[in-house]
Amino acid sequence: MKFIIAIILTALLSFAVGLFQFFPWWSFVVCALIVSVAIPQKPWKGFVTGFVALFILWIVLACIIDIPNEHILSKKVAQIIPLGGSYILLIIVTGIVGGLVGGLGALTGSYIRQK
Repeated sequence: MKFIIAIILTALLSFAVGLFQFFPWWSFVVCALIVSVAIPQKPWKGFVTGFVALFILWIVLACIIDIPNEHILSKKVAQIIPLGGSYILLIIVTGIVGGLVGGLGALTGSYIRQK
């Protein structure tokens, strides 16, 4: 149960912080760290919690931005990077990057909690 609550809290807190434009782009890492310190978990569970929460959040937000403009920009960016012009693959890579950074923030929070 703590696992699901931590995922939801990490995603909601990261989204709420992202609404304010005066925070830097990496502020979601601090959110994952805070939730991981507040809800005690083993380090590997903390990493998975942060990864899953931010992977899903970044994919959903990328789709919300990408769908209204009919994937024009994402197709062009996917052609620049070696993704073969696949905007879906670009969105997945975006989610993986966000998930890894969020997971590492949550892992750090779990290690801080242990000490």
